[in-house]
Amino acid sequence: MRIIPLFAGLVLAGCATSQMDNATEVATAKLYRGDGSEAGVAKLVRKSDGISLEIAAAAPGQGSFGMHLHAVGKCDGPDFSSAGPHWNPAGKQHGHDNPAGAHAGDFPNLVSNAEERILFNGPVESAGWEGEGALFDADGVAVVIHEKADDYKTDPSGNSGKRIYCGVFTRD
Repeated sequence: MRIIPLFAGLVLAGCATSQMDNATEVATAKLYRGDGSEAGVAKLVRKSDGISLEIAAAAPGQGSFGMHLHAVGKCDGPDFSSAGPHWNPAGKQHGHDNPAGAHAGDFPNLVSNAEERILFNGPVESAGWEGEGALFDADGVAVVIHEKADDYKTDPSGNSGKRIYCGVFTRD
């Protein structure tokens, strides 16, 4: 008879550990065009194994578009310059093909699908969640989508052109 309570206790302890390991924090950003219309949504998801970035948005057309995390959580249209430079706490150059790069906010280009939608899910490398040098520092963080593809090497933004979508992350 005592085996059942002991077994049940072990099962419950295992479930509690599993739930702790899979605990998540989420931050969401509505993506806006320069004219103020909504274009989609981005999410930062923090789990025990790291942080990921997810995007689902209407594409501005067919093709590839640069996308970066920016250092300031502010998106004043129409040019979104208020989002500041790329999020770059280590002070590196831009681009994964740049020998002195890459910014922590550099990501692969987004590619529109046949329905002119953008879907992305990838890791945010070497990111802290909150505090100095982390995603959620004193002035927050924004995601910006650019009008052209990033060339992955030209500092400071990979020749990716104008900022056409922007969203500020707020923690849920």
